[in-house]
Amino acid sequence: MRGLRGRLDRVADALAPAALRRSFLRFQRRTGVTKSGVALLIGAVVMFVLGYVIAGKGAELFGIGGVILLVISYFLAPRSLKMEGERAGLFPRVQEGDRLDVEVRLTAKRSVTTFILEEQLPERLGHSVRVPITKLPSGATVSHFYSLRCGRRGVYDIGPLVAIAGDPLGLNQRETVVAEPFELLVHPRVELVSDRPLTRQFEDPPIRPPVSKPWPSGLEFYGMREYVPGDDLRRIVWRASARTGKIMVREAEQGITDKITIILDTNRGTHSRDGEGLSESFETGVRMAASLAVRHLREGYEIKAVANGGPITRPLRGPTSQLLMLDALARIDLDREPLGKAIMRLLSSGQRDAHNILITPRLGPQEAAQLKLLINTGVSILVVALMWDEDAAHTLGTAASLGCQVVGVHPGQDLSTALYQDLGAGNRV
Repeated sequence: MRGLRGRLDRVADALAPAALRRSFLRFQRRTGVTKSGVALLIGAVVMFVLGYVIAGKGAELFGIGGVILLVISYFLAPRSLKMEGERAGLFPRVQEGDRLDVEVRLTAKRSVTTFILEEQLPERLGHSVRVPITKLPSGATVSHFYSLRCGRRGVYDIGPLVAIAGDPLGLNQRETVVAEPFELLVHPRVELVSDRPLTRQFEDPPIRPPVSKPWPSGLEFYGMREYVPGDDLRRIVWRASARTGKIMVREAEQGITDKITIILDTNRGTHSRDGEGLSESFETGVRMAASLAVRHLREGYEIKAVANGGPITRPLRGPTSQLLMLDALARIDLDREPLGKAIMRLLSSGQRDAHNILITPRLGPQEAAQLKLLINTGVSILVVALMWDEDAAHTLGTAASLGCQVVGVHPGQDLSTALYQDLGAGNRV
């Protein structure tokens, strides 16, 4: 059933108006035939067929004449223009929501007339920039400015910057590349969030019997610190709180880990579909993963990000690794692999000294059963439920009943606010 749905999704994506438009543009750039040329060719073929079947020789000759005219215009179109171009104001990496002011400079090696300067932009970043230029003397330079708003995370090719010249009838055109494409990485937006990583949800024995008592933190006293929202109220040291005037909690030596695994559900079938291949629930999940990863990397933790199909990054540690993490999350995309594959890889790895963060919009019965096996090994798990449909409410209840810490993120909600309100595993804020 999942395979059939995946094939239907691919067919629907291929037949979407945007996909058909991109296919036509690729055909146009490969052959050099404009829309007018395509219309002329179709009209010539129709006239030839009608003349052959009904009208007679006159219509046939008209069709043949149209094809000849298209061939002549092909040879009249200029082959190449001698010029060079460069850009200023573009940066290899920006953050989602940034605005770039780009300058395009074009220098002619010899005099050229009547052409169009075009900067080809991805649809998600805006419309392609087209500037008509009537004359550019040899050695002269012309500049043009345009703005680029990076409103969507991803990896984009800006350009190529081309000069377009065509025949007098506008049936054919040629493109001369004056500046190669520029790769732009748009990082997901990072928000200030908080999370309390634990080494394992349960201490001895290493593999917990189903009815044993949970211990969210370790057993050996390490020290005291000031209370933060989400701490278990049973760990408050009232004498120390009265002496210092601040609410102090007991910290255990075991229970705090320096390894965190972020699991991002990338299954296309579970996320929202908002048209043009976009998914707001997935983008929110990526922003959550980026915010948590950056927070913990700055604090010195070892972070590993995984998706349904495999690892997103190798284990990273320290503030200097933020760029590698954000680059990988900028490139991540939806796939058709089930979430269960990621959970089973964690289960088979045997690692129990990491705090795990699962970001998903849907936790089905099969994934819940696999997650239960993982919890029974004693690991700490935080489930971030993306609340985009009615199934997400079941995800909250299922994860809480398994003993996980659970947070729900609604459309448009601030991520730090969502993480502040966690429930399950003994915590209620």
